[in-house]
Amino acid sequence: MALYQPIKEWPEEDRPREKLLAKGAQALSETELLAIILRNGNASTGESAIDHARLLLNEFGGLKGIDDAGVAELERVKGIGPAKTAQLKAALEIARRLGNHKWQVGASLRSSEDVYNHFRDTLGNEKREIFYVVLLDNKNKKLRDVKVSEGSLTASLVHPREVYKPVIRESAAAVIFVHNHPSGDPAPSQEDIEITRRLKEVGEVMGVRVLDHVVIGHDRYFSFSDKGML
Repeated sequence: MALYQPIKEWPEEDRPREKLLAKGAQALSETELLAIILRNGNASTGESAIDHARLLLNEFGGLKGIDDAGVAELERVKGIGPAKTAQLKAALEIARRLGNHKWQVGASLRSSEDVYNHFRDTLGNEKREIFYVVLLDNKNKKLRDVKVSEGSLTASLVHPREVYKPVIRESAAAVIFVHNHPSGDPAPSQEDIEITRRLKEVGEVMGVRVLDHVVIGHDRYFSFSDKGML
């Protein structure tokens, strides 16, 4: 058996907790996030928290399966006792409650994470690419969401005329664009970058501020504003 090496003895850039603090939670895989929640492995068997996390994800088919599993089912998994089961259930319940805090009409925009939390249940597992425009007033308070287009698995045709029609109708002062990637990877395509550039140029001509373009993937997102691409 290979010598057991606790995660705290790994190179710092490979440790999930240190990686999260340095790069943000979005940089971590589901396995690494679960490992942080589980905290430790089992020194007597040479298994790390990463090993336990990977085992859980394989056993239940992902985070949704873990969430759906009962306490007894989780405790039957090797290395997952009552304490770790409680930690998992508590973390997943927090995530669910956070997801229920939708970005309500009249509420101010605080961050791209507000946008992601609002749209992730709607768009996170969509099989088609769907494009929304979020209308805001001059204080960045939400007026409403408008679905602009539904595309194929790979592309959504977005024309400035259709995007800005509700903006004009509602006299919105600012907008946020939102769409999903059915592949699950939110990294923007060249088409996304070009569409964003074109829509921002039209907004500037019309005196409408484009605050962000958020791309929704599976359990993660990409913000043009956060990455300095607007």
